[in-house]
Amino acid sequence: MRLVRIALAQINSTVGDLQGNLKKMLKALEEAKTQKADFILYPELSLTGYPPEDLLLKPGFIDDNLEALEQFTREVNGLVAVVGFIDRKDDIYDAAAVISNRKVRGVYHKTYLPNYGVFDENRYFNAGTEQPVFQWGDLRFGVNVCEDIWYADGPVSIQAHGGAELLLNLSASPYHRGKGHLRQRMVTTRASDHGVFIAYCNAVGGQDELVFDGNSFICAPDGTLAGSGKQFAEDLIIGDIDLDDVSRFRLKNPLRRKQKDLLKKPAASLDVIDIPSPFRKQKKSSLGFPKTPSFDSVGEVYEALKLGVRDYVRKNGFSKVVIGLSGGIDSALVAAIAADALGKQNVSGVFMPTRFSSDDSYEDASKLAENLGIRFQVLAIEDLFTSYMKVLEKPFEGRPWSIAEENIQARIRGTLLMALSNKFGCMVLTTGNKSEMSTGYATLYGDMAGGFAVIKDVTKTLVYEICRDINAQAGKDRIPLRVIEKAPTAELRENQKDTDSLPPYDILDPILKAYVEEDKSFEEIVELGYSRDMVKKVIRLVDTSEYKRRQAPPGIKITPRAFGKDRRMPITNQYREN
Repeated sequence: MRLVRIALAQINSTVGDLQGNLKKMLKALEEAKTQKADFILYPELSLTGYPPEDLLLKPGFIDDNLEALEQFTREVNGLVAVVGFIDRKDDIYDAAAVISNRKVRGVYHKTYLPNYGVFDENRYFNAGTEQPVFQWGDLRFGVNVCEDIWYADGPVSIQAHGGAELLLNLSASPYHRGKGHLRQRMVTTRASDHGVFIAYCNAVGGQDELVFDGNSFICAPDGTLAGSGKQFAEDLIIGDIDLDDVSRFRLKNPLRRKQKDLLKKPAASLDVIDIPSPFRKQKKSSLGFPKTPSFDSVGEVYEALKLGVRDYVRKNGFSKVVIGLSGGIDSALVAAIAADALGKQNVSGVFMPTRFSSDDSYEDASKLAENLGIRFQVLAIEDLFTSYMKVLEKPFEGRPWSIAEENIQARIRGTLLMALSNKFGCMVLTTGNKSEMSTGYATLYGDMAGGFAVIKDVTKTLVYEICRDINAQAGKDRIPLRVIEKAPTAELRENQKDTDSLPPYDILDPILKAYVEEDKSFEEIVELGYSRDMVKKVIRLVDTSEYKRRQAPPGIKITPRAFGKDRRMPITNQYREN
C-alpha cells in the first residue's frame, strides 16, 4: 500500500482577524503533526477570512496577510501544508500556498472567479492562468480553489490528466439548504471521472449574512465518500488514502485515456513543481477517515441559524441579546435559536402589551421564556401609545384608524428594545420572517429595528416546520403548542389576523419562492395554478417593498436566493411585467 495521511483543517476564520486565524491554523498544524499527517489542507482564504470584500482595497491589509503567511511558513516542517491567502504579484489573487520545510514551494492562483449571487470576486481579484502540479516523492498532486472544481473541464481535469493522483481543493462555499448534498454529488463525479482522490476542505462559521457549513470530505477514485467532517462546527479530519487505489481504478477505466487526447491544454505542458520529500517510514496499517452523519433537511437549517447567530453576535463584540416576544411563533423561534446558540443566560425576552394584546399572548410568551430558561420581563406600552395618540390628535383629526396607528405601537416597541440594547450592551434580534420581508408586512423602525434579522430568509411555513422539529427533538413542547396552532396575528388592532392582509402562508410561500428565488414570470406563476389576482397582488407587494428591505438588518442566508447580496433590485423601479 502507498499510504498518505491527510488532515483537513476545517477552521472558523474571522474576516480581518489575521492573528486569530493564524492561531487556529497553528493549533491544527500541531495536531496534524502529532497524528503524523503528511498533508494538512485549510479552507480558501483561511488566513484572511472569507469574503474580505473591500478590505482587499487596503494595501496594508494585503501586506499584513503576507506577513501572517511568513509567520505560518516558519512553523511548517515534516509535512506539506496548503493554505489560502491573498497573493500579490502584478495584481492580487485568491491563492493557495504549498509549504514544506519552512518554505513556500509553489503558489496556485484561483482560475474561475465567481461573480454571481453573493460573490463579487471579479471586483477584486485577477484570475489565475496556470494549473501546476506538484511532485512530492512518488506522489503527484494538484491544488485548486473552490469554484475551480465546479468546472468539469477546468483545473481538475487538467491536473488529473497531468498525472495528479490527489487533488486538494480549498473552499469557502456558503451554505444554503441542501447545498452539502449538491457539493458531494459534484465532487464525487469529478473524482470518478478522473480516477483521482479529492480532498475538499470547506470553511465553517458565520460571516455577516453568510454561513459556511464545513462538511469537508474526501472522495475516492471510484466516486465513493471516503470520509467526512462535521457540519456547522470546527473539525480536524484525519485519515489515510491508498494511492494504489488510483492505479487500479485507472487501469480499468479506458474513458480517461480518450479524455486526455481531447484536452485543450496538453498535460505535457504543465509546470511540475518539485517538493523535497522527507524519508517516510511506510505505514503498516491504515487510519480510516471518520464519516460524520449529516443533519436532516430541517435540522441543518436550524444548525445554520444557530451558527449564524452565535458568530454574528460574538464576532461583533456582543455576548447578550434581547428579543421582543409577542407570544407568536416567529419570536418564539428566534428566542429558541438564541438560547441554543448563546446560552439561555445570555438571552432576554420582553413582552410589550397594549390594549390589543390578548391574555393568551402573555401566557404564551411567559411560558416560552420559562421553557427556554431565558429572562422574561413585561414593559406595558399602553400609556406610551395613549400619549402618542394625544400628541397626534390634532394632525389626525377627522381621519379614520389606519396603519399609522398600528405602526406607532410597533415603533414604540422598537424604541424600547433599542433603549435596552444601549443601556445593557446587548444586541437586538429582530423576528421578521422571509414571507413578511418579501411582502413588506413589517414596520420600518418598529419590528424591523435591531442588529440582526435571524429568520429573514426563513419562510413562514418553514418557521412552523422548524418549531415542530424543535419540539420533536426535545421530546417535549419547548415551543408552547398553542403558539404553533393559533392563527398568526400582529395584534395591532382588534381581531387582527395576518390573512387580513396576506394570502394564507401555504399559498403565499410557494408564490414567493417562484418569484423571488426562481425568477419565474407572472404568467409562469399563474400556470402553476394560482389565481391571476392573487399572483398580481403578491408580485406588487414584493416589488414595492424593496425600500423597506434595503433598510433591514442583515440576516442569515439559508435559501439559494436570499434578500441582500443575492437579490439586488433597484429601489426606484417602475418596471412591472403584469
